[in-house]
Amino acid sequence: MFKNLINLFFPPVCAGCHSFLVSNENVICTLCRHNIPLTNHHLNPENEAFKKFYGRIPVEYTSALLYFHKKGIVQELIHNLKYKGQEEIGTVLGTWYADDLKNAVILQSVDEIIPVPLHKRKHRERGYNQVTNFGMSLSNGLNIPYNPKILVRNIYSKTQSKKTLLNRSDGIDTIFDVTFTEKDHDKHFLLIDDVMTTGSTLEACSHALLKIPGAKISIVCMAMAHS
Repeated sequence: MFKNLINLFFPPVCAGCHSFLVSNENVICTLCRHNIPLTNHHLNPENEAFKKFYGRIPVEYTSALLYFHKKGIVQELIHNLKYKGQEEIGTVLGTWYADDLKNAVILQSVDEIIPVPLHKRKHRERGYNQVTNFGMSLSNGLNIPYNPKILVRNIYSKTQSKKTLLNRSDGIDTIFDVTFTEKDHDKHFLLIDDVMTTGSTLEACSHALLKIPGAKISIVCMAMAHS
């Protein structure tokens, strides 16, 4: 009843276009769901996201749910997720993508889902890691444990999107490290993030995870930058 009262005075709006949601809509309106640019990477293991890491890191599988365009629906969703506290966006996207990824045979061997971590200072500033709910929803949908502790960020850095392509790559391998024991050997890790741009951050995280003997890496993101 209290929730209904709040909705009466502050009706929920779409996280993509800010239009009022109707009773059967959740977080994203039907029109935005219809217009949102899907990659369909899950239908092609040799997709563009997978090819991005050729010659950089050995990956078992790579995909993203959505295409990220400047001033598009997906940019608005990610902005609201990261900076407006709308963590439920991650839940919706994770639940959505889990349904697609259930049929990806190679992901059936994944042992743990690992989020790209925030530095402790950034986590305190923002109050949450924007990929947590995405990862938890994937975990529930794919029945794979979620482990936010094995991969750590050692260095506090400015927002990656505000850096040049060159600066994104400079020294990035020193930012991440892993904390592991023998029980983590020979595991297949699914690394997750919000938006895949140059791939530098994901590459650095993968290099850290590959310090674990026998580790294998797959990557899944909410979105991928697309020209």
